[in-house]
Amino acid sequence: MVSPPVLLLFILCSCYYIAHGGDDEHRSSVTLEPRRATVSVPLVHRHGPRGPSRNSDKPSFTERLRRSHARANYMMSRASHVMVSAREDDANVSIPTHLGGSVDSLEYVVTVGLGTPAVPQVLLMDTGSDVSWVQCAPCNSTRCYPQNDPLLDSTKSSTYAPIACDTGACRKLAGDHYQNGCTGGGTQCGYAVEYGDGSKTRGVYSDETLTLAPGVTVKDFHFGCGRDQRGDNDRYDGLVGPRFSLPSLVVQTSSVYGGAFSYCLPARNSEAGFLSLGAPPGAANATGFAFTPMRRLPGVATFYMVTLAGISVGGEELDVPPSAFRGGMIIDSGTVVTGLPHTAYNALQAAFRKAMAANPLRPNGDLDTCYNFTGYSNVTVPKVAFTFSGGATVDLDVPSGVLLEDCLAFHESGPDVGLGIIGNVNQRTLEVLYDAGRGKVGFRAGAC
Repeated sequence: MVSPPVLLLFILCSCYYIAHGGDDEHRSSVTLEPRRATVSVPLVHRHGPRGPSRNSDKPSFTERLRRSHARANYMMSRASHVMVSAREDDANVSIPTHLGGSVDSLEYVVTVGLGTPAVPQVLLMDTGSDVSWVQCAPCNSTRCYPQNDPLLDSTKSSTYAPIACDTGACRKLAGDHYQNGCTGGGTQCGYAVEYGDGSKTRGVYSDETLTLAPGVTVKDFHFGCGRDQRGDNDRYDGLVGPRFSLPSLVVQTSSVYGGAFSYCLPARNSEAGFLSLGAPPGAANATGFAFTPMRRLPGVATFYMVTLAGISVGGEELDVPPSAFRGGMIIDSGTVVTGLPHTAYNALQAAFRKAMAANPLRPNGDLDTCYNFTGYSNVTVPKVAFTFSGGATVDLDVPSGVLLEDCLAFHESGPDVGLGIIGNVNQRTLEVLYDAGRGKVGFRAGAC
């Protein structure tokens, strides 16, 4: 049997700071070890042996796909219009806005340190979010969900400070249409994030020292100190959001790492991948990487997009016209299966079924090309490869990057004129490098 799925990961970078000049109050100070150009953090599956939810019941296959489809639908609608809402108030904290977020299909976590002295925090990594947050004390059981670690106590840190309302950092968080970045007459800047699945977090927007690795700290890191969380969260301490906008981790550290980052999602949830800030050695010269131009969706700066030019199955290129890919493909670590436009998906499904004709299909209500491998000691899965604009060709890992629960990890996303999404299953074992400074996305095989 093929190993069970590894849902999500991580992270999108931003060149908002680079392109817009930034703001002194959003420019964090990064302290590095001598001659250290990049920093990497282990990335593990939430339900794996080293994850915070290892002893919890993980969602069913159907539930994970439901969340993935909901996330993909949200992102499609987000591409059409930016979802911003404002509601609720707080007597002590001014809430500038509800920042639209993605659906919670998050599954990969990293461990960082927060505060002085540094306290370990296990955080979900979400490419669809920009505001990072943790649960903070005081917070009772009706306001915060259970987590394995103690709640972060800001009174025990010598570097914690709430951000004031009348500051550039708060105004940037709120947007230009909120007076001074605050509402309700409070003195502390508040944050409130409501995700597409209805879960939410709110609290005080704050400054703190973030420790990424021994000797690597980010001073004056802006994050949310959450005191009111609602939704189906499970055992982790918070979230780190590096989406393509302020105030993400990648934006706040762009003066050091240049707006570049990479990650690798492991093939199995018992293994560890990594998240790295900064371009890896040799990437500038394309050593080991296949690069394609980074594409922007006009009016929406929050997604990384590429142009798919072709697909092959078993070394044979599919007969799909370029027009079938003209909508572009969003790369997302939180969406599970890849959504292809109608013509491309039908061609892929037909070619894959033909190559797998010796194996019996089985019914499945979630995906339409699933197999029964019971009694088969050897199963040959055909290689699937993507070709991107510029000629970059990337072989997906076999079988972990092609099959999910013995099902083809693709579905139809809609008509050819629409967007597609490259999900996290197809990204397994690849190092995916987002180099905003050079305007390209790179792929390196066998990285984790």
